[in-house]
Amino acid sequence: METMKQTVEMTPEEKQEYEAFKAAQAEKKAKEQAKRDREAYKELVDETIEEAIMRLQAVSHHIKTDKQNVLNDFRRVIDMKSEVLKLKKDGQRSDTFTNSAGDKRITVGVYVTDGYRDTVEDGITIVKEYIEGLASDAKTQSLVKMVLRLLARDAKGTLKASRVVQLRKIAEETGSDRFMEGVQIIEEAYQPAISKQFIRAEVKDENGAWTNIPLGMTEA
Repeated sequence: METMKQTVEMTPEEKQEYEAFKAAQAEKKAKEQAKRDREAYKELVDETIEEAIMRLQAVSHHIKTDKQNVLNDFRRVIDMKSEVLKLKKDGQRSDTFTNSAGDKRITVGVYVTDGYRDTVEDGITIVKEYIEGLASDAKTQSLVKMVLRLLARDAKGTLKASRVVQLRKIAEETGSDRFMEGVQIIEEAYQPAISKQFIRAEVKDENGAWTNIPLGMTEA
């Protein structure tokens, strides 16, 4: 079957209108294709999210269950450790256990965040009033700056317990009852909070160095 070709004669105006028509049609098709592509992209995102959430929920459930089982197992080990070694329960925050071969170990414990009752502000005020009253020369000004740095709070607005320990040492060195009173109020206001339990598992590599077993999504 032969294809018949026809020649159509157009005026410049007609040709211009025809070219504009073709351009409009091409633009319309391009927009329709772009819309179809966007719809296909959204469907792919939805499908991928659904599949990923299902897998990750299963992983999360297994991790939670296994973590609790390990903690329960080691709770019995810790109780036996206290009995066998005649240890007193002193609020220890972590315990580390190493196997007989010395190539595997597990640490279980709790993360503790610093916290204080409202009375901490009274202690801080006393310390600041006392220490700022000493700023008479270069030597005492240096002490004032150091103490004020120790009283500085972290990004969460919490006074670090480790700095209070340093503060007590300075207070003891000065021999000031007022200074020590302020520090004691701060110490007595300390009310740490347990945030969560943790498990750290390690094995020795071929070089004899301890390496963590990845247990988090960012580590695996």
